Amino acid sequence: MGSATSELPSQRTPLTDTAETGLKIVVVGGFGVGKTTLVRSVSEIRPLNTEEVMTQAGQGVDETAGVERKTTTTVAFDFGRISLNQRMVLYLFGAPGQERFWFLWDRLFSGTLGAVVLVDTRRMQDSWYAIDRLEHHRTPFVVAVNRFDDDASRFSLEEIRKALALGEHVPMVDCDARVRSSCKEVLITLVDHLYSMALSQESTP
Repeated sequence: MGSATSELPSQRTPLTDTAETGLKIVVVGGFGVGKTTLVRSVSEIRPLNTEEVMTQAGQGVDETAGVERKTTTTVAFDFGRISLNQRMVLYLFGAPGQERFWFLWDRLFSGTLGAVVLVDTRRMQDSWYAIDRLEHHRTPFVVAVNRFDDDASRFSLEEIRKALALGEHVPMVDCDARVRSSCKEVLITLVDHLYSMALSQESTP
């Protein structure tokens, strides 16, 4: 992506005494799609991450087409926190993207109320596994398209929806994982989706 900087808060925010609802959210997607960047951008605490420098051990194993400039990779998960309001706090877990770490995903999904599938349209096929596992676990999710500066395709959200075979009930949004306000809108979209689903279930006899 370009040189845009994340809108990081100048001072990390302590958890308020009024916080009473904590939601576990997982950010998933393919290798190099921007999951670590999103967690770093939006977290109000110093995020925990397990990024390591990529070595020759990953050559021939990790698919780097389209992300050749990437020099680090998440080997466990990223963790961050954001307070959406005085009462609601989201705990964010960014899952590793490479296939060799997918065995961690099912455990990471335990206790998760919702997820963000981050999509890079240059490597759209990398999103299939994330969507499949979330549907298998019946975990509600939204799709956020991380728009990269060097992506000349500029597919519309509806074109991406069709390519991923997603139903109309799955919310989709554009985002820039480097920008805090953009990432926050993605999370608000997910929380609104979870709330709407909860109301729908309550009204079902």
